[in-house]
Amino acid sequence: ATASAGSAEKENGTQKRVRIVLDGKILDVTDYLQKHPGGAKILSMKDGKDASEIFHKTGHSASAKKIAETLVVGDVKSEKSSVATLNVKETKTGVKNAIILYGSQKGTGQKFAQDLAKLTGIPVASMKNFDPEDLPALRNVIMICSTYTDGTPPDPAKFFCEWLKEAQNDWRVDKKILSNTNFAVFGLGNSIYEDNFNRAAVDLEEYVLGLGGKCFLKSGVADFNVARSDAGTAAEDWKAWSTGVITALKSGNDSFHKEMKKSKHLKEPTSSKPKNIAQKKRQKKERNMGQATSSSSKKGKSEVGDGLVDLEDLGKVVEKAKNNDTKVREMLTPALRKSLTKQGYKLIGSHSGVKLCRWTKAMLRGRGGCYKHSFYGITSYQCMETTPSLACANKCVFCWRHHTNPVGRKWKWKMDDAEMLVNGAIEKHRKMIKQMKGVPGVQPDRFNEAFTVRHCALSLVGEPIMYPQINKFLQLLHEKEISSFLVTNAQFPERIKNLDPCTQLYVSIDAATKDSLKAVDRPLFKDFWERFISSLKEMKNKKCTRTVYRLTLVRDWNMKDVAAYCKLLALGLPLLIEIKGVTFCGDSKASDLTIKNSPFHHEVCKFGQTICDEFKQMYPDSTTQYELACEHEHSNCILLADTKLKKNGTWYTWIDYPKFHGLYNEWKISGKEFTAFDYMEPTPKWSVYGSKEQGFDPEEKRVRKRGKKARREKAKAEAEAVARAVAKAESETECR
Repeated sequence: ATASAGSAEKENGTQKRVRIVLDGKILDVTDYLQKHPGGAKILSMKDGKDASEIFHKTGHSASAKKIAETLVVGDVKSEKSSVATLNVKETKTGVKNAIILYGSQKGTGQKFAQDLAKLTGIPVASMKNFDPEDLPALRNVIMICSTYTDGTPPDPAKFFCEWLKEAQNDWRVDKKILSNTNFAVFGLGNSIYEDNFNRAAVDLEEYVLGLGGKCFLKSGVADFNVARSDAGTAAEDWKAWSTGVITALKSGNDSFHKEMKKSKHLKEPTSSKPKNIAQKKRQKKERNMGQATSSSSKKGKSEVGDGLVDLEDLGKVVEKAKNNDTKVREMLTPALRKSLTKQGYKLIGSHSGVKLCRWTKAMLRGRGGCYKHSFYGITSYQCMETTPSLACANKCVFCWRHHTNPVGRKWKWKMDDAEMLVNGAIEKHRKMIKQMKGVPGVQPDRFNEAFTVRHCALSLVGEPIMYPQINKFLQLLHEKEISSFLVTNAQFPERIKNLDPCTQLYVSIDAATKDSLKAVDRPLFKDFWERFISSLKEMKNKKCTRTVYRLTLVRDWNMKDVAAYCKLLALGLPLLIEIKGVTFCGDSKASDLTIKNSPFHHEVCKFGQTICDEFKQMYPDSTTQYELACEHEHSNCILLADTKLKKNGTWYTWIDYPKFHGLYNEWKISGKEFTAFDYMEPTPKWSVYGSKEQGFDPEEKRVRKRGKKARREKAKAEAEAVARAVAKAESETECR
């Protein structure tokens, strides 16, 4: 069999589609060409041909076969079949010539589509691999589309949606091209984004209607906001809507109206185009898939008739729902609890968690401490990593939890008491320490000391400063002589302003400009940049706390705007600056980052030195200047410090913890203020930048791994050593 349409060019001059046949299936491999391990040329040579024999002779892995399944766009029926023609057999619902299309970023939409395909027998395909020009040939189309940043479609659905949008305005395209196509749209989104909630699915429906398509089922939406006013879940939304799909398909597209009237979840189809712009706008408002059309809406007869609400009246409906909803719900739903528990979190109450850091385990075995041990002198095996709030106001592209935690702009959940959270965190931390008993290499003295928590890293996940009782939480830690390292994403300036002293306060500086910050952090707030700037200014006023900017470098994302970073430094004048290369946490459908986005240690060092030089050049009269002070090569992290921490050639980045607790207690009793310089300690030589140890404590034992990975790491280390030597030689040459 051949795929004769595989080599056809688009009339509008867009990218040529490359399609091959594999075991009777037609695969669109256009977007996979550059990812193919064997190179794009091999696939291109098979364009329009059957590649089954060479595929199986090569001996592809199971993962390769799974990738191939995702590229399927149809079946080959005969020698004369083209790729554009789908051989669709009669399905379980009795529907012919149908398809389920999905556009998904994280994979949830794909799962929904595949689940529906199993129930109906209708073939399923990604919008990424489906040619929108084939839509007119289909009688029934079910589209599932999520909404990504700024209300845009997810990456795999962008071309599909853009093609439909442009087709409406293209005079060469018949405006009734989809008049024989019945369709239904289901969206995935989070109502926390308000105006952009489910926007991609709403727009998609408009595009198809504008080309003459007939909506045979009310648009549905899965709302992933855990604090939604109707107390429903995204899974319930999908179940209700998909049940309506099956009912409608079984009853036939010409006789499903009766079924639709029985359910509040189903919407009357729009069988014709609006006669004028005003009518079109009104119909668009009626199709708005917000809270008023949530599939988990309350049962019973609605005061607005059939459940459709004008956008003008939507505010009244939402406000009424809020007034009727007096129950304050928990942040963690059963599904979230299950997901976070699976990741190793020990959950505390309804919105907190604790987890054992890998560096705690490593130092228990004498295998080295974390960068905080090198930079600030904490004892890693006595450090507890926790958070009083699992919710966050950002959805960063490099989130190491792959966005499985809740999001929100303000606290609107049931609140647990701070004392219960602190005691619960310590208790669960100790239980995890106890499980380390008997692990090979664990040192008995360290094991016994580990039950006494001395440090608390409030940076596990989420935004700890959102917790309303954060000051009480810090006070309880300090009363137990536990130091506090609090991290915030710089979106809550008022919370920073009202924050009591902590041992060290961080703000995450993930990008230097408004556009790049929006791209990297994907914040919920519309005024995210103003909040960001205000937060940095508030940092400058924290006199009793060591302040730190924390930069996470992502190659090709945020490593170019050095001057812009320096301007941000001038706003807050932090005492310290941590710069770390992003850690690749594996593939995530929520982000397109790869291992290539992780910079080498020598690149991080070079970036840090550039920051120091540029700041000095931009602000030569500033009393605050920075130099490279410490490094922890194993964590790909360096520390820049205010030169006022350097006395007689010795750095003082370490912390005198007993002194801090004494100063804090005195402040609590009398209000006497203190500064970061009152509780500093000298930094050991092995931690200082440029030392041969590169931040690894010589009293610890470094364990080198074996096998391929170890050889790669060794080669990487050697390459970095060569790069440092070359850079040093070039620097010396310039000096001469």
